[in-house]
Amino acid sequence: MKNHHYKSKIDWTGNTGESTKNYRSYERSYTISVDGKAEISGSSDPAFLGNPKFHNPEDLLLASVSSCHLLWYLHFCSVNKILVLEYVDFAEGTMLEEENGSGRFTEIVLKPKIIVAEKNMIEKAIELHQISNEYCFIANSLNFEVKHQPEITFKNDQIKL
Repeated sequence: MKNHHYKSKIDWTGNTGESTKNYRSYERSYTISVDGKAEISGSSDPAFLGNPKFHNPEDLLLASVSSCHLLWYLHFCSVNKILVLEYVDFAEGTMLEEENGSGRFTEIVLKPKIIVAEKNMIEKAIELHQISNEYCFIANSLNFEVKHQPEITFKNDQIKL
C-alpha cells in the first residue's frame, strides 16, 4: 500500500470589519490555495448567505466525484480499447438539511453523455462505469452510493481507426 498526502490552504477573506459579531456581520468568502496551482474562490451556498458567484463546498464535492469518475473511466476505456471521443457529465447531488441546521449528501447521480468511435464499443463502455466507480478514490470515501445514468452513442466518422 502507498500513502498519498495532499495539502491545501483555506484563507477566509470575508471579514467585513465586524468579524463574527453576528450571523450577518461577515461574508462567507474564502480562497483555496494549493502550491503551484490556480486559486479557487469559495463561499457558502447562497441559501446560507454565500456569494453565488463563487464555488461552494457542495459544488466542489459534486465536481470531485464527477472528475474522479471521469479520470478512472477514461483509464479503463483506454485499457479496453474503447475510443472515447467526447465525455460531458451533468452530475446532480442531493443534500438533506436537518431541522437543527446540520446536513449530509444523500445521493449523487452522474449523468455523462459519451460518444465512442464505434457502435460495438457501447456495451463495454456502459459496463466500465461500474468498475470506474469501484476504483474512484472520492466515491470510495463517501457514506452513500454514487449512481450512474450514462448515455452513450457512437460516431464512427470522427476518428480513423
